[in-house]
Amino acid sequence: MRIEIEHFDEEELQEMGVFEWPVWEKDESKFEWYYENTEHCYILEGKFSVVTEFETIEIQAGDFVSFPAGLECVWDIDIAVRKHYSFE
Repeated sequence: MRIEIEHFDEEELQEMGVFEWPVWEKDESKFEWYYENTEHCYILEGKFSVVTEFETIEIQAGDFVSFPAGLECVWDIDIAVRKHYSFE
């Protein structure tokens, strides 16, 4: 169960409908999270790390991230986050 980070250009993101997805925002903080469903998100602003039992991933603005269903993790937000998100 791994977090995937990809990079798409603006045209690809538009084709995927990313800019129509809701926006989520969170200030600097640290919290535990469990993903019941797979989440895809595009990071608009911010910088944070996500710690799982397998790895620590650094995520920042411009990253397209997929979090798999069943993932348990800890978010550690260094710079406030704004992201578009969608659940499967």
